[in-house]
Amino acid sequence: MSHPNRRLSLLLAVVAVLWGCGPQRVAVVGPVAGVDAVADGLERSTRLDGPTRIDFAWRLNESGSRLAGVGVARIEPPYRARLDLFLENGESVISAALVDDELRLPPGAPDDVLPPTDMMWATLGVFRPVEGTRLIAGEELEDGAQRLRYARESRGELHFEVAEGEVRSLEVLESGSVVEWVRLEPSGDGRYPESAVYRNLVDFRELIIERRSVQGAEPFDSAIWDPR
Repeated sequence: MSHPNRRLSLLLAVVAVLWGCGPQRVAVVGPVAGVDAVADGLERSTRLDGPTRIDFAWRLNESGSRLAGVGVARIEPPYRARLDLFLENGESVISAALVDDELRLPPGAPDDVLPPTDMMWATLGVFRPVEGTRLIAGEELEDGAQRLRYARESRGELHFEVAEGEVRSLEVLESGSVVEWVRLEPSGDGRYPESAVYRNLVDFRELIIERRSVQGAEPFDSAIWDPR
């Protein structure tokens, strides 16, 4: 193999390793007692509790192409969220609404920028296994956290890692391998993560969201849940 080819192979191997690095796997020390009650409690403790506006900065890296800007999330109980992403110059990148388990996009909008529905809720710190998933196990972890494992109706599993009533990470596994993950940085104020990182290891896509401000709001116009 020529020197350039060896360097290219080494570079590709390094990229694969870096992209494969997800939330650190922690040793399992035993099963979660009363796992159904734990899941129910998490759903209650992380559900949306009032109309809220979150301003954030975002960065998207997709196979070496990079974009960055600012965004606004408007959220409202029971499970509704409107996301608008802009470039720094104010140009709109994408608008989307998340209603229950449905991601609504305007006609012609790209459908590969934002995470899938369950992972979108996770970026807000919301524990919401979507319809078609089934709780199959709970594991106590060595660091005091817990992992809740869900079987997916299509294929693979969802693994939620939770601690102190908050979602810390979510992984999607297929054939035993992680293919997507979300990792959260808790805010310290008990509501809405300070930051969220989403990675799709198949498509080499990374979306980083960093919270700037959170403020209560009046109920939103119902029209925003149907972006056009």
